[in-house]
Amino acid sequence: QDKEKLEICKLNDPPSAETVKDMIKYARNVIEEFRRAKHYKYILCLTLTPLVELLEICELSLDKMGAVFEDSNVYMLHMMYQAMGVCLYVQDWEGALCYGQKIIRPYSKHYPSYSLNVASMWLKLGRLYMALKNRTAGVKALKKAIAIMEVAHGKDHPYISEIKKELEDH
Repeated sequence: QDKEKLEICKLNDPPSAETVKDMIKYARNVIEEFRRAKHYKYILCLTLTPLVELLEICELSLDKMGAVFEDSNVYMLHMMYQAMGVCLYVQDWEGALCYGQKIIRPYSKHYPSYSLNVASMWLKLGRLYMALKNRTAGVKALKKAIAIMEVAHGKDHPYISEIKKELEDH
């Protein structure tokens, strides 16, 4: 699946090997820069200004990488996941949902069928849909999360019972 994980944009004039190589280098650097900035800013102070700066790092790098990489590219997915995390932290549910919706299809493709990474993303999406009053989509997403988790953990796992109770309460 390496080819799928490192997919580049399908353009009439595809990027050169050198451009792709440079973008991979850029992606690795910006991911490392984001990790340092996140660590530094979270430790010093959890105010909105540093968090907005972290989201800007994500959005700017996604714009730049998006000129070469498909959304299913692991570097794009990493930055979308980070952006989703910042949106969740600042309670921007719509922003988080937007990123999550972009992430779930490639996750489902890249990870095994019963991956807890995929289940976790469905769980986040389900809860976001519920918070945004889209019960139909929320129930569907939560059921997908439960189906994966039942295989991974077993049907009697307490966490699955907790999610099923969440469904009943909505």
